[in-house]
Amino acid sequence: MTQPESPSPREKSLAAAHPAVQGKIAQHIEAALRAAFRVSALVVEDESAQHQGHVGSRPEGETHFHIHLVSPDFAGLSRIERHRRIHAALGPHLLGRIHALRLTLAADERGSRAG
Repeated sequence: MTQPESPSPREKSLAAAHPAVQGKIAQHIEAALRAAFRVSALVVEDESAQHQGHVGSRPEGETHFHIHLVSPDFAGLSRIERHRRIHAALGPHLLGRIHALRLTLAADERGSRAG
């Protein structure tokens, strides 16, 4: 069994800026993305509390997520292709449990921008 990668300095910085205890769905999202991409930085933030009472929200939360992912696998890809790859990595079972995803995707840390 391989050891999980330790968080990069960028991940530690992002996690400090967005502290949260991950729920089960967030953990599954993180695991799926780490399995599918070479991860330089990854933060999965549950934003469900900001959407309470909105369509698609559930009392237990874990419906609205912001994924910040930096991966060299995104180099040369359009925003749409990056999004398609995230959706493919998460798969229909996991996506069916999520109401909304906000994606911030970049190929390198300098290019960390929405998309």
